[in-house]
Amino acid sequence: NSVYLRTLDRSTDPCQDFYQYACGGWVRKNPLPDGRSRWSTFNSIWDQNQAVLKHLLENGTFNSSSEAERKTQSYYLSCLNEQRIEELGAQPLIDLIAKIGGWNITESWDKDNFLDVLKIVSGPYRAQPFFTVGVSVDPKNSNSNVIQVDQSGLFLPSRDYYLNKTNEKVLKAYLDYMVELGLLLGGDKNSTRVQMQQILDFETALANITVPQDERRDEEKIYHKITIADLQVLAPAVEWLDYLNFVLSPLELNETEPVVVYAKEYLQQVSDLINKTDHSLLNNYMIWNLVQKGASSLDQRFENAQDKLLESLYGTKKSCTPRWQTCIGNADDTLGFALGALFVKATFDKQSKEIAEGMIDEIRTAFKDALDDLNWMDEQTRQAAKDKADAIYDMIGFPDFILDSKELDDVYDGVTEDNFFQNMINFYNFSARVMADQLRKPPNRDQWSMTPPTVNAYYMPTKNGIVFPAGILQAPFYTQDHPKALNFGGIGVVMGHELTHAFDDQGREYDKDGNLRPWWQNSSVDAFKNRTECMIDQYTQYTINGEHINGKQTLGENIADNGGLKAAYHAYRSWVQKNGEEKRLPAVNLTNDQLFFVGFAQVWCSVRTPESAHEGLMTDPHSPPKYRVIGTLSNSPDFTEHFQCPLGSPMNSGHRCVVW
Repeated sequence: NSVYLRTLDRSTDPCQDFYQYACGGWVRKNPLPDGRSRWSTFNSIWDQNQAVLKHLLENGTFNSSSEAERKTQSYYLSCLNEQRIEELGAQPLIDLIAKIGGWNITESWDKDNFLDVLKIVSGPYRAQPFFTVGVSVDPKNSNSNVIQVDQSGLFLPSRDYYLNKTNEKVLKAYLDYMVELGLLLGGDKNSTRVQMQQILDFETALANITVPQDERRDEEKIYHKITIADLQVLAPAVEWLDYLNFVLSPLELNETEPVVVYAKEYLQQVSDLINKTDHSLLNNYMIWNLVQKGASSLDQRFENAQDKLLESLYGTKKSCTPRWQTCIGNADDTLGFALGALFVKATFDKQSKEIAEGMIDEIRTAFKDALDDLNWMDEQTRQAAKDKADAIYDMIGFPDFILDSKELDDVYDGVTEDNFFQNMINFYNFSARVMADQLRKPPNRDQWSMTPPTVNAYYMPTKNGIVFPAGILQAPFYTQDHPKALNFGGIGVVMGHELTHAFDDQGREYDKDGNLRPWWQNSSVDAFKNRTECMIDQYTQYTINGEHINGKQTLGENIADNGGLKAAYHAYRSWVQKNGEEKRLPAVNLTNDQLFFVGFAQVWCSVRTPESAHEGLMTDPHSPPKYRVIGTLSNSPDFTEHFQCPLGSPMNSGHRCVVW
């Protein structure tokens, strides 16, 4: 347990900067590893999980009875087979472009096929120029699936990269990347640069009409359910019925089919933009969307081009990631549940499931008890909130279907070959079929959006469920022989965080059955908004490298961090009342209550490059790790009590924001 001693920075006063106090030693001992833009507990556990998977896939005695698991292995090996990838060079992508009708950058193209190209790149190849089309749960009718259309089509991580002058370095690197790929695929030097600049200008026009993330948080406001016929009137530049029938084939849709649109004004504007843009540019842009997807499974020259772009975006030096790690990551993205089956069988302890379920119940009870102390909530809404908390169900470790090899094989139907590029293409085709297949089926609880080895967790508003993959149910989040204070401060806070998402500014709009509908009394909505305004202001004041956090964009995660800490701490106190105080850790000069807060803070110890920190502020709904610690603890009266922070110290300003 001396790890806690080594990680602390005893020279810092915990009431001045608790992040530095809890993580200073860790930061000193963890310089950023080569080729990484960030490093944290999460990354190091994922590294360990990847090493386990590598061992399982490369083990000579790999003779699984599951076809899906064998496919995962051959997919992984095709990615490792660099000799074959080098032999094929750029040809697989060049052939694909020719098959789709050519590209003005590398050869002549078929001038009259806007809709055909749009259908092919966004259907079987799953690229997303102009907009995304998906099938998932209808937020206003949570026991059925529906077609959903939203804004999309920017290659860089967010619209700010195109519109904000501080990102000029990145825009230049992006243009260089575009040109380099154009040349590798056979383009002429001068005309390629001219045309790529036009594509970049077009993406900038898209960025201009793209609605910023922080203005899209109110889902009641942005949800519009219309028919395909209405969509045709809204955005006439695309023949929607023809397009959707192709993308969702073999389904037969007609124009009364409902579609949920999340970007009404955007679709109107993008339709105008398409109508007034030259066809050769539209075609260049659509094929560019396909090229970006294909480039990562081609030879080293493409890899090197990408590394240069990533360096300007994230500050990483030439990628030092070993090929096997890249390939495990790819396998996790494409065949993650088959990979997860291998992982779970090798590592996941049956007992963990029961222990986790018990902890979630303790935290749920603490959360519900706290509702009684909220004077801002009316009685009726309070009771409905308790009912919602009771209805939250949890999924732990992995979805059951993956241990049934027949079911797993059905999910991953299709062939793998020794050609990595072709395997990627087969996977896109396969995922397009899976999507179409969902539309007429009811949503399925076994459908997870994170794979079992993932070191993370999430809340699903439309299912009112919380999910904790096997990947996060391990040290340091949870360890059997740890003091309970550390387990509650680690995985307990993660559980409280996901549970609180059911009541953040977005989750609170969904009822206990996962439907988007108003279930609050107006007086409580107003009181809630007052309290969240406080939090928006608090976090907006924090800066990283002179840049402010976006308090609106991070509101939901900040609410979850604050509510999660409080619920987990109170659950720990209840545990102590039932079971008696734990004995203190030898050689650590902290009470167990203090240890709880140290354990929480140490989950967030991390280092990252300035570029990556900037990217996080632009795109991440979470606050930077340092402020997930400081913001949350400075709002906690329990923290102040146990570290006796004087009023007016940075960690106890006397002005607290509390929602839950």
